[in-house]
Amino acid sequence: MYMALVVFSIIGFWKLFEKAGKPGWVSLIPIYNVIVMFEIVGKPLWQLVLFLVPFANLYVLITLVVGMCKSYGKYGIGNYLFAFFLSPIAFTVWGFSADTRYVGPSEGPGAVNGSGFVGGAPTY
Repeated sequence: MYMALVVFSIIGFWKLFEKAGKPGWVSLIPIYNVIVMFEIVGKPLWQLVLFLVPFANLYVLITLVVGMCKSYGKYGIGNYLFAFFLSPIAFTVWGFSADTRYVGPSEGPGAVNGSGFVGGAPTY
């Protein structure tokens, strides 16, 4: 049962990585796939070190999952909870969904917010 869940997760992340313009095979490499997720979300790579710190790793994990949701245009607490607690299912569904697309990084410079504008409010 565990192997089926792992394969299911890999397939979902493969499709999501391809939607973000990253190679799908990256989902097969354990630590590198997290680095690519950081790039997709726009998080600084130094935060990977926080995965080694108790309780800080929970914060980084939660913000990474929420960032992945926002990077693919999935906003709202329902989507965030769905992705956090049922990520293999959520990311696979979104990976195969035709209406889910990569909208850009949700953090850092050039981040896309919920209004669709890069970096905040539109400039006129």
